[in-house]
Amino acid sequence: MKCKEPFLTVFFVCLATISFVLSQSDSATSCVLDIDPSSSGNNSNCEAGSWGGFVNYCCGEAFDDYLYALARRANQTQKLFLNSTEQKNCLLIMKSAEEDVLGCGIEKLTSGASSCSDYTIIDVVNNLGNTLKKFDEDCNLLGSAGRSEQACSACLKRWKEIVRSSNNGMDLSKAEAEVCSFAVLVTMTSSRIGIWNLAGGLAGSTVIILVITWFLCKKRIKERLSAGGEIRDVPNDSQSEETSCLKIPMKEVYSATDNFNASNFIGQGVAGKVYKGKLSNGEHVAVKHIIKDGYVDTFIREVRSLSHVRHPNLVALLGYCEDKEECFLVYELCHNGNLSEWLFEGCIVHRDIKPTNILINAKFQAKLSDFGLSKVMDLGQSYVSSEVRGTFGYVDPEYRKNHRVNASGDVYSFGMVLLQLLSGRRVINLNLNTPMPLTKMARLLTAGGNIEEFADPKLNSKYSMEAFNHVFKLALSCTGPKQQRPSMEQVVLELEKALEISMQFSSLRIERKKTFLY
Repeated sequence: MKCKEPFLTVFFVCLATISFVLSQSDSATSCVLDIDPSSSGNNSNCEAGSWGGFVNYCCGEAFDDYLYALARRANQTQKLFLNSTEQKNCLLIMKSAEEDVLGCGIEKLTSGASSCSDYTIIDVVNNLGNTLKKFDEDCNLLGSAGRSEQACSACLKRWKEIVRSSNNGMDLSKAEAEVCSFAVLVTMTSSRIGIWNLAGGLAGSTVIILVITWFLCKKRIKERLSAGGEIRDVPNDSQSEETSCLKIPMKEVYSATDNFNASNFIGQGVAGKVYKGKLSNGEHVAVKHIIKDGYVDTFIREVRSLSHVRHPNLVALLGYCEDKEECFLVYELCHNGNLSEWLFEGCIVHRDIKPTNILINAKFQAKLSDFGLSKVMDLGQSYVSSEVRGTFGYVDPEYRKNHRVNASGDVYSFGMVLLQLLSGRRVINLNLNTPMPLTKMARLLTAGGNIEEFADPKLNSKYSMEAFNHVFKLALSCTGPKQQRPSMEQVVLELEKALEISMQFSSLRIERKKTFLY
């Protein structure tokens, strides 16, 4: 049966599933940034720009790529700048495409170089006011090709005008003020490509608004040109007041799904049906068709929650479409369906973590989907109150009692998913004379010392018993009393230990097989 081979992959795919809670930085020995040296080739005519003299003219493109890579890393680590050693390694890699990069000026953005250079994203956020919140009004990033270029030009011009008086009463040298402005630039760019939702700007530093907007606009035009040679014309009304999510024409949605042909149907949830499709640009998508009959709140919540979110383990919301009677959510397509299909269908604060909401793409990367029941908790809140929502069998018993939504509820739900991965069983076995919850069955087997009986028969005993026991105990702790549950950070560490044990077991089996053959 086809699920035997990828089972261990699916088993530990949960590491990816929960990485949206805890992103961990790379430990690469070379460049810690994700930079493609070939993308920032030498600009022979030296027209790339110098960011007001901060860098040399001929390496403006390389500097743009470096800033964007810093922002992507900041989204994962909260750190804005590299230390001198990390920066040197990255510049050496970039040197392969840009000969002058070592004397470009990038080296001025290093940790410890100024009063702002050791800032983290949190430090910047804690100093933000309300001015940066209005940056979309100052520089419009959407519009026709000509309008986008004009907006970028206007932003750059205004930035150059204001930077001459950017100190604004602050006792900073010109170099320090520039580093501070780039600290906020990296923070804002990080929020645009990651999970942050920031508002405001550094008090007394209005120059930053224009720097950020010009950079984002320039980056957007560059990416669109490299992708298809032209910039799509996006109408002004394609952006709502509360989201920058692309509004897709109704005609495009119907064309992509062949008028929602039954052959493109891939699933159905509470709010509506889901169809696969292909947009005019060739991108494969999943389209959720929501009838406006009591589920408008779900539609609005998802657009607001996910419009700015881009993360490797979250299903990306690419756009939306609506009219008086119906509305659509357009997501990236995960070609391998959901985790439940791989567990149960014959081999084949989210508040609703369960196998059917864990999708698997073509590379077997897990992506958590369906945020229709999600609750947003502000920093410092331990819980929010809400009516009980979720799927029977996965809802935290304590949440059912006190109606308090908190992170431990998702830990409980994830523990249930772990138990299902280990056993291949559903949360409640209705085939028994007396239906028994999976958690109760697991604890009974633990008391009797027969943990092996809990293992999915499809594994055929081809697994490390030590790793199995490790994950089994972790799942029990996740589904235990709230006070005894681990944090998601601890869950990641324990799963990594289990993965290491399993890999050692697999290597040992291979060595033994070679010894037997020879």
